[in-house]
Amino acid sequence: MKVMSAVRQDAWTPEDDLMLAEVTLRHIREGSTQLSAFEEVGQRIGRTPAACGFRWNSCVRKKYDAAIQIAKAQRQKRNSRKSAALEERTGGAGAERSGKSASATEESVSIDSIIRFLRQWKQSQGELTRTIRQLEKQLQEKEEEIAKLKAENERLASEVNNVQTDYQAVNEDYKALIKIMERARKMAFLVDEDEEELKSRFKMDANGNLERIE
Repeated sequence: MKVMSAVRQDAWTPEDDLMLAEVTLRHIREGSTQLSAFEEVGQRIGRTPAACGFRWNSCVRKKYDAAIQIAKAQRQKRNSRKSAALEERTGGAGAERSGKSASATEESVSIDSIIRFLRQWKQSQGELTRTIRQLEKQLQEKEEEIAKLKAENERLASEVNNVQTDYQAVNEDYKALIKIMERARKMAFLVDEDEEELKSRFKMDANGNLERIE
């Protein structure tokens, strides 16, 4: 059996309570101590024996009064059978008395106690079923939320992709515009040079006439 670290701080679940009840009742039937039961449960669910004992005495035990009485009766019956078997092996004369004691013990387990136990067990099963349904509903809600977030993520990713495409197109247009402006600037510079060169080839004489300079 794997021993879990007893450091849990969360609330008790119906499954934990059911395990605590089953193990404790088994220990009672077998003539063991409740402390041994608490230690076993604590190892299974990662809680201290003290926490298991407190939970049993404060909450779980009240739901299993009838089952406890049945378990005690079964323990007495078990002990009586052991005593009878021991007397038979040793040849004692008390075998008949032990048989009568066992019969009286069986009669002490009343039908009402069994009915109460079955009702309590049915109630525990109903609570467990309701808990399972609640967990299934929560799981469905989480799955729907995840689906919505996934769809939103895909939409945002598409928008980002469109923005990147638009940016690339604008960037290319901007580069093309820069090239056009650069060519226009060069062309304007060449025109200015031609005009200066043309002016420098002529000069005006004293009569106001232009004459070519060789």
